[in-house]
Amino acid sequence: MRVTVSVQQDTRRLLVLAVDDEPHGLNLLVDTLRGNPHIGRVFTAVDASEALRVLASEDPEVRERKERGLPPIDAVFADLQMPGLSGMEMARVFSAMSPAPVLVFVTGHAHEAVNAFDLGAVDYLLKPCNQHRLDRAVERVLEKLKTVAPPGPGAAAPAAPDDDEVIPVELAGTTKLVPRSSVRWVEAQGDYARLFTKDGNSHLVRIPLTQLEERWEKAGFVRIHRSFLVALNLITELRMGQGGYQVVIGNEEKLLPVSRRHTRELKDRLTGGR
Repeated sequence: MRVTVSVQQDTRRLLVLAVDDEPHGLNLLVDTLRGNPHIGRVFTAVDASEALRVLASEDPEVRERKERGLPPIDAVFADLQMPGLSGMEMARVFSAMSPAPVLVFVTGHAHEAVNAFDLGAVDYLLKPCNQHRLDRAVERVLEKLKTVAPPGPGAAAPAAPDDDEVIPVELAGTTKLVPRSSVRWVEAQGDYARLFTKDGNSHLVRIPLTQLEERWEKAGFVRIHRSFLVALNLITELRMGQGGYQVVIGNEEKLLPVSRRHTRELKDRLTGGR
């Protein structure tokens, strides 16, 4: 039986995230959110980096939602002007998620409203927002959620081939945005994955390799080993090496192992099935 988000709204209250680098503004936003009868649990973050950590957290409720094919939280109420990664940049990361949380911006800068709606925000609140105005924004969030149905159990949520997904990574206390198109191969490291990029750097992210395999399959990434995922268009050679097949990545003779169970599929992908 298909279960939609609109049905769930009748039985539970919304899980939301409030983001503001100003303590007074954050406290006011949280109090106003809690004054709405549709709002349940409210997470808080003082900047975009902390907000991204909330969405990637192992909180039981967040994890359970992701396992059911829902966004980690229902909606994000975020300031636009923050140090480091701005609200706009954060919104681009959120909008690349599949499924994505609903966005509402809360700020004192009315001139950025057009850009906010271009990023898919359902509403734009000026500080300080009162209860009545926030309640209207929550109604828009509810309307948006009614139009979105989560995938069935176990269904993958791959990105479209022409959408360059952005992966946020922590680097020396800041958040760096790594586009999928810059990734050459990925190596599994327990529950984490290490992204090796075209600039010669690598970044550790808390995303299992199996999840990236599902999300990036239609973008041209192929599993060659239980520990490796590779951009197919960067493979320049498949050769027999000591202990089995290996692939050559690019022109610098980077070799990665190919497991026996993935060899036939990889050959078919490289030769177009011939």
